Amino acid sequence: MNAGRLRVVTWNINSLRLRLPLLRFLVAALEPDVLCLQETKVPDALFPDTAGSELGFVHTAFRGMKSYNGVAILSRRPIAVLDDTPDWCGKGDCRHLAVRVEARGGPVEIHNFYVPAGGDVPDPGQNPKFAHKLAFVDEARSYFAARPGFARTLVVGDLNIAPLETDVWSHRQLLDVVSHTPEETTRLLAWQAAGFEDAIRHFVPTEEKLFTWWSYRNRDWRLSDRGRRLDHVWVTPDLTGRLTAHAVLKDARDWPRGSDHVPVMAELAV
Repeated sequence: MNAGRLRVVTWNINSLRLRLPLLRFLVAALEPDVLCLQETKVPDALFPDTAGSELGFVHTAFRGMKSYNGVAILSRRPIAVLDDTPDWCGKGDCRHLAVRVEARGGPVEIHNFYVPAGGDVPDPGQNPKFAHKLAFVDEARSYFAARPGFARTLVVGDLNIAPLETDVWSHRQLLDVVSHTPEETTRLLAWQAAGFEDAIRHFVPTEEKLFTWWSYRNRDWRLSDRGRRLDHVWVTPDLTGRLTAHAVLKDARDWPRGSDHVPVMAELAV
């Protein structure tokens, strides 16, 4: 472990127990100090907590439920769970976990989110899942906007929204598709503007296409490349100048029984 480096990886693993063996591939490829997982789909009592320690992550925190949702943070460095975070939309559905991670220059706060997908119909009046998604993002924006001056903080996770035109394979064709509708993208960018900057777009110009998710329905996903950038890493402005590297592990989409999301990494000198 490099004491002056903090390498944070986020990955929607889409069932921790099903894809637990793939964590070895991820660790070998990206060597994370902190690994944030979403859609773990495992209740806390059944969480395979030895899996992290076998890979060098001796500190773990998790919040899960049977079959749905679930978030976890595995860390090589000591962490402290932040217990005073909201119960988003009053649903108690295990979509957020926050910790403080020890770092040489002082603790770093990491918020690991799994934002609701929102169903298929982009109309909050007709689709309660879409209404829930919009309300969730609004609440998250308000929560951080009410914390003026916070610093040394990251928001990571599957935010289930591709906010920029170049975050989807076709802006025109996906404007009415959940994950890229104006109702979602404006809300996500407002949340980001409440105190964060896009760590991955710090390295990748906004005019370049950038995806982290490809549907299982695409038989040859590389050839069609109909992707979306649903997975994000944001940092507070004081950390932007400390960003040193990034990675989108596209090859992970070809791992055996892999997730439809791929891991995203940001490295900071902290």
